[in-house]
Amino acid sequence: MRWRQIHLVQWVERDSKMSTIMVVHGGAWAIPDELAESSVDGVKFAACEGSKVLKGGGSALDAVEAAVRSMEDNTEFNAGHGATLNAAGEVEMDAIIMDGKTLSSGAVSAVKNITNPVSLARAVMEKTTNVNLTSRGANLFAESIGMATVPTDTLVSVYERKEWERHKAYVTGVMEDFNSQWAHDTVGAVALDCAGNVACATSTGGIRHKMVGRVGDSPIIGSGAYADNFTGAVSCTGHGESILKVTLARLILSHVAQGKSLADSSQLSLKYMGDRVQGAGGAIAVSPSGQWAVAFTTVRMAWAAVDGDVLCYGLNPGERFKEQLAQ
Repeated sequence: MRWRQIHLVQWVERDSKMSTIMVVHGGAWAIPDELAESSVDGVKFAACEGSKVLKGGGSALDAVEAAVRSMEDNTEFNAGHGATLNAAGEVEMDAIIMDGKTLSSGAVSAVKNITNPVSLARAVMEKTTNVNLTSRGANLFAESIGMATVPTDTLVSVYERKEWERHKAYVTGVMEDFNSQWAHDTVGAVALDCAGNVACATSTGGIRHKMVGRVGDSPIIGSGAYADNFTGAVSCTGHGESILKVTLARLILSHVAQGKSLADSSQLSLKYMGDRVQGAGGAIAVSPSGQWAVAFTTVRMAWAAVDGDVLCYGLNPGERFKEQLAQ
């Protein structure tokens, strides 16, 4: 199989004057034209929501949760509302959140009726001594803390139900599905706050027609996401099994620890994943010094970043648009 080149969208080296940074992605996959505009609009809105938290003095942790919640509430994305359906036609969602200051992390996997899995993941981090709760246990925990649940059917968009029905007779496997337009991938966010702390969050409904009980990279610390104030914060997206095999988020930050820029680290790691396990995907990253990077090897990746008062965003390889935000 021949893999596409790495598309490095943007990275910024900042001076000593610290400002807040918010970067989000809406998934790296073959986003069809009919979803292109709404996907870009969704990541732009999410980046601005997270940036509002940062500019109001909120923490990076608060910001990534707010940004991801925005995308979980948007049916255009495969997380929360709009989650894809597994082989049995059921919703199973995964999420993680991590604080770079303390290395505290919380995650949930295979949850069915939670509107905002990222907030349940944060509750796991803050209200238990565990890192990851799964399936029935995660739902029992949600019930114990009074987190609202919804009928699972309310999380399934009309588009997703139609696509699941249309393609269920033709599925060949997760890898083939991911590299077609049938896939509908992960959302994520990374942030740097005014105190110099970083955080990350990732949330997903997985891959359409996945096996029941399948858990990908998204809720796995070091694979779907990682944050450490000494190196930076990363949220990954793409073919989950490939990301798991190379622990992509941690791999990116290991290159940073060796003195490489976020841009170079992201490129090297995605290339390694492509060469070593033939996996495609993408990543967003931010460092405590104020660098940020966006890179992907898929056909498209919806992304947006708020750096100071400038909103940057894109979808296609080599694409970067800018808008000046109101003061």
